[in-house]
Amino acid sequence: MEGALHTGRSGSLGHPEGAGAVLSVRWAPGGLFCLTGASDRTVRLWNPRSGLLVKAYAALGNEVRDACSAPDRGSIAACGGDRQVVLFDVPSAAVLRRFPGHEARGVNSVAFAGPGGAVLVSGGYDRAVRVWDCRSRSAAPVQTLAAFRDSVTSVVADGPEIVAGSVDGTVRSFDARLGRCAVDTLGTAVACVRLSPDGGSILAGCMGGRAALLDRRSGCPLAEYRGHVQESCKLDCDLTDSGAHVVAGSEDGRVLYWDLKGGAPACEFQAHRGAVCSLAWHPEGEMLLTASQDGHCRVWRGSGRA
Repeated sequence: MEGALHTGRSGSLGHPEGAGAVLSVRWAPGGLFCLTGASDRTVRLWNPRSGLLVKAYAALGNEVRDACSAPDRGSIAACGGDRQVVLFDVPSAAVLRRFPGHEARGVNSVAFAGPGGAVLVSGGYDRAVRVWDCRSRSAAPVQTLAAFRDSVTSVVADGPEIVAGSVDGTVRSFDARLGRCAVDTLGTAVACVRLSPDGGSILAGCMGGRAALLDRRSGCPLAEYRGHVQESCKLDCDLTDSGAHVVAGSEDGRVLYWDLKGGAPACEFQAHRGAVCSLAWHPEGEMLLTASQDGHCRVWRGSGRA
């Protein structure tokens, strides 16, 4: 079956004792390395196949809620509870830039955008998406999108378009070229947004244990996914590399896996003792990464073509 998931654990990433909850896990472009962000204020770069730590990056003043790697893999952006986005140099771990500008209780999500990752996009508790030019000498945002009525939980970028989810129950898509904003209202707080591999759909993970697949152009609902527990935590969902399946974490430590059409989960397994805060499917279907409040990040065998 295309997108089949084999639930035998293939390894763990060795976060040190006392690192606390692992709040985010992301693949670096190309899928050879991955990033984790933890409550000990540290971003870590890993080789997930060997489980070896490559480098640690520490410059945030609070927990790391999200991290991502530039398309050229030369820099890493991270954000968290200290209301700023930090840009690191990958080889040296030196801080290249700091972008302070978010207000309230911090920044929830960050993503690279633009040619070569020249632009950063972030969303935070201050109900705003902010856009930063990594090449500019100014640390001020070049654009602020403040259409939300509550915290922005998740952002993704695709060319000139930014897609963001919010606790106000909406997914908003901004087109920078046309100055246009499309709004899809889901009725419950949105904790995560992801784009399908073909770019035609938006997957939105919502509080109340629901994930919804939306047609990106029309906003029409295509499918719904239920069975996981999500009542109080910000959890991730994702699509497989083929776009044929959906995977999501649960507050009770399970990972669930559905056919794209929805219905009952095709597979589920116990991945952690704590809530599965974050997960990421390999861009070529080889692995699934899961990160948890229990302080562990695990690597699972997968196949997007089996």
